[in-house]
Amino acid sequence: MNTKFKLIFKRVSLFVLVCIFFSLNNAVGQSLENFIDGPAIKGFGKHATVEGASVNENTTLKVAFDVGKAAEGGEVNRRFDSLARFINMHVAAGVPIENIALALVVHGRASLDLLDNPTYKNVHEKDNPNKALIQALIANNVRVILCGQTAAAYEISASQLIEGSEVELSAMTAHALLQQQGYTLNPF
Repeated sequence: MNTKFKLIFKRVSLFVLVCIFFSLNNAVGQSLENFIDGPAIKGFGKHATVEGASVNENTTLKVAFDVGKAAEGGEVNRRFDSLARFINMHVAAGVPIENIALALVVHGRASLDLLDNPTYKNVHEKDNPNKALIQALIANNVRVILCGQTAAAYEISASQLIEGSEVELSAMTAHALLQQQGYTLNPF
């Protein structure tokens, strides 16, 4: 192959890859428009409608979510948002909100995402972007439980947490007690 042909081939190949990238990106962007927040928690928990779902007004759900990973760079923790999505999509599918019991068990670096604004500011130099989400979850009867062992390791007191958050002896203890109360564990 001569040098001129190689250069033309590389440019055409690059052009084709760029076209594919933009067409896929556009398709994904359009499909995400079908995701909406609410009806229970506005501003969080975007979900899509799924026809023929197997849940109805008689469905009862008791689920614990385990989160140890912190949000990236001061953003909302996507795993915390999963609880809002869980609530929103099930309520939208016909499950009464009173039939949904969730628990968020937090440990490790994710504990920093439960800090009240003054304490969070000391760490990240800005307000906690998770505060409104955690408050909305608590307002929708989600138990937010911090691992006491993590709290001790990070020197976090209960008074430094977003109001309504609880502290348990450990995340392991919280999960054991929740399982005894009929909660299943949502795998991430």
